Amino acid sequence: MTKTLRKGQTMVEYIIIVALIAVSLIAVFTYLSRAIGKKAAGATEALSSEEGNKAKSAADSISSDSIKSLGE
Repeated sequence: MTKTLRKGQTMVEYIIIVALIAVSLIAVFTYLSRAIGKKAAGATEALSSEEGNKAKSAADSISSDSIKSLGE
């Protein structure tokens, strides 16, 4: 009987440890998701602004004469 009680106690201890680890991981991932979200938003904004500037300068560099010469 003592051996059975010891196995049950050990199982409960493992369950408690796993639950504590799960709760702490959820807290860490929640905190990091905000930070990662802010970094991703900043990177996306920087890339879109950079791509927009490249597209504008490319459009400005094409003159109407070069477009006409393509048609000939």
